[in-house]
Amino acid sequence: MQVLKFGGTSVGSADNIKRVISIVQERLEKDTTIVVVSAMGGATDALLNSGLMAAAGNEQYKEALQHIEQRHLETVKLLIPVQHQSHVLSLVKKLCNDIEDICNGIFLLGEFSARTRDRMISYGELISSRIIAATFNNSGTAAAWKDARTLIQTNDNFGNATVNGPVTRRRIADYIASCKEALVVMPGFIAADANNETTTLGRGGSDYTAAIMAAATDAACLEIWTDVPGMMTADPRWVSGAKVISSISYQEAMELSHFGAKVLYPPTIQPVLRKAIPVVIKNTFAPGDAGTVIQQKAFSNGNSIRGISSISNIALFSLEGSGMVGVPGFSRRLFEALSAAQINVILITQGSSEHSICVGVEASAIHKAKAVVDTEFEHEIAIEKVQPLLVETALSIVALVGENMKSHPGISGKMFGALGRNGVNVRAIAQGSSERNISAVVATKDVRKAINILHEEFFETTRKEIHLFIAGTGNVGSILLQQLQQQQDWLAKHLRLNVRVTGLANSRKMIIDDNGIDFHNWQEKLQGGEDADIEAFVNIIIGKNFRNAIFVDMTASDTVAKVYDRLLQKSVSVVACNKVAASSSYDYYRKLKDLARTYNCLYLFETNVGAALPVIGTLNDLLRSGDKINRIEAVLSGTLNFVFNHYNGQVSFAEVVKQAQDEGYTEPDPRLDLSGTDVMRKILILARESGEQLEMEDITCNGFLPESCMQGDVNAFYEELKKHEPHFKKLYSNAAAANSKLKFVATFEQGKAVAGLEHIPPQHDLYHLYGKDNVVLFYTGRYPVQPLVIKGAGAGAEVTASGVFADIIRATAS
Repeated sequence: MQVLKFGGTSVGSADNIKRVISIVQERLEKDTTIVVVSAMGGATDALLNSGLMAAAGNEQYKEALQHIEQRHLETVKLLIPVQHQSHVLSLVKKLCNDIEDICNGIFLLGEFSARTRDRMISYGELISSRIIAATFNNSGTAAAWKDARTLIQTNDNFGNATVNGPVTRRRIADYIASCKEALVVMPGFIAADANNETTTLGRGGSDYTAAIMAAATDAACLEIWTDVPGMMTADPRWVSGAKVISSISYQEAMELSHFGAKVLYPPTIQPVLRKAIPVVIKNTFAPGDAGTVIQQKAFSNGNSIRGISSISNIALFSLEGSGMVGVPGFSRRLFEALSAAQINVILITQGSSEHSICVGVEASAIHKAKAVVDTEFEHEIAIEKVQPLLVETALSIVALVGENMKSHPGISGKMFGALGRNGVNVRAIAQGSSERNISAVVATKDVRKAINILHEEFFETTRKEIHLFIAGTGNVGSILLQQLQQQQDWLAKHLRLNVRVTGLANSRKMIIDDNGIDFHNWQEKLQGGEDADIEAFVNIIIGKNFRNAIFVDMTASDTVAKVYDRLLQKSVSVVACNKVAASSSYDYYRKLKDLARTYNCLYLFETNVGAALPVIGTLNDLLRSGDKINRIEAVLSGTLNFVFNHYNGQVSFAEVVKQAQDEGYTEPDPRLDLSGTDVMRKILILARESGEQLEMEDITCNGFLPESCMQGDVNAFYEELKKHEPHFKKLYSNAAAANSKLKFVATFEQGKAVAGLEHIPPQHDLYHLYGKDNVVLFYTGRYPVQPLVIKGAGAGAEVTASGVFADIIRATAS
């Protein structure tokens, strides 16, 4: 004996029904084969909607019924030879006439009762099973049609019927004993009560019908054929890396199906569990695939977690009050009130203080739940022993399921740690003593993100997905994209990272692509994007709510720097080449640091000082390990160092500055470098990272540019440099006369910061600093005389981009 069940998609068209015929014919054995079928995909909803329209007095129900009839008649014509169609067409037509009569009655009465509803939607399975039985008979395979209502008896709880087990088992046993056919086709989902009134077993009830038949006939196996390859580790529509679960226990399958895994109707497991009948979930459209086997003991997959599932449209309510503490009976009264109102409880949590009980129910029932509970505790609320019910909506439940979780400590910590690091707030937690299920209530807007986070944490042993949103595609930004492209394979192989650029923006255009922007043609894609708007760009990032999201600022824009706080509050890490934020007001700098800590993400800006040199990282390491900063002395401008290393009075100062700009060592406006503003920002950042509360106005800057050089545009600046060439020659000659070099030096000591041009003698540590190099000297408690020196290229697009790249990799660990 074998039982095969085919779902709505599997029988949703003539072509699909032909697949079903072929699958069954290949599996026919000497013993009886029972085939249970659902309604054609979408038919049940169409019937239900027709009834609702009729009840509402909407005569369009007649047109809807015509579509239903036409669909089934066309299917018959495509499946059965013309010479054999008349009988089947007449049967389908008669059943459709019955549907029309019922709808006409609903329309006249303006009432659509639960009894009538069950009768109405039963026709989906009745018609499909008739068509499929006739198709078998006309394809050379004799098949009997059996009405499930004559075998499965239920109570009269219409819309939510429960099966009368003894009567049903006896009827099925009697039928099988007398059955002479090798193949029986029957409708799923429908049954009848003791008065022979049509009832239904709940949406998805065809699985349940098949399980009842398998258990009653002691079938060797129950095969459930659907449109997916089996039960999955997560919903594949939400998680691209979801995998088929090859083997799963009955208990794990029940947990997953109760928590939103739509592959299996939850009550299906109970009948086959008692008889230890294995269930196989198969794909009608890939019959050669192994699918999922559900059995008493699942084969080990080396993972304590079997799958991740969710339930949406959940609401929480909390019964709270000091009057509950130590007083028996509150829980009983609460759940009795909910039960009397037929409100199903999905999740319960209660603290050991007994001060509150938190209950999860379907969102559609929350207003009713509040009303009945407030009524039940009306007296306690009036005397302020208990507060009126507190309600939260727009919630979902995410559940980790696995039989072996009880023998693996740390699962909960790993789960909630992963959610926390990605900014998913958990509103309530529930775990049974069996440790087979850990459930967390999260905001519905976060549920997709949460499932992806957990799937990556527990199942993705290959790669971690990183979503980059990059603002700024100029010289440094373009090189960063080149470096990311070049290192894709290396990151995947050595760090198991799949770094995806999901968003790009510059001052003109912006684009977002959930699947990642192609590195080979990002320029063309960006040119065709929508008009740039940093606020809109940030709103999209927040709205997408991707896990492992990193915002990368490759601009020098104060407007872009002002959005960091919004991103950090959503647990989006920020990597900034832009110095504006870290050198703006101390309050904003401190706010960003605190937000990153609070929301479990990172704010990284290593390239703000010294490009790719590990200046900030080293400073932080010194402080974290207990050292104390006594003094910082540094040449922090690669531009100024380049300029003064190349200027010797023979080539004009203006030409040297222009060379520095042409080689990419200056800001677009070189005055930011030459005025000392850039150096001031850098020493300010180092002072703040040392623990000092300084503002930009607190820094003394001894500039060397004549005031007129700061007027007008960049072209005017160069003209002024030419006019003041004698001034620059004098600076050089004075230093040469003192046997010194000119260096623009920044110093921080005893809470004060100074920046300015200095004469550096040969014996000084800063003397031998060439090209565009930077150098930072840390005098600390551990390095009081001989400083810790960090030296190297402090400017240039390549090294700056590489420093940002390094920060991105650091941020992936958050």
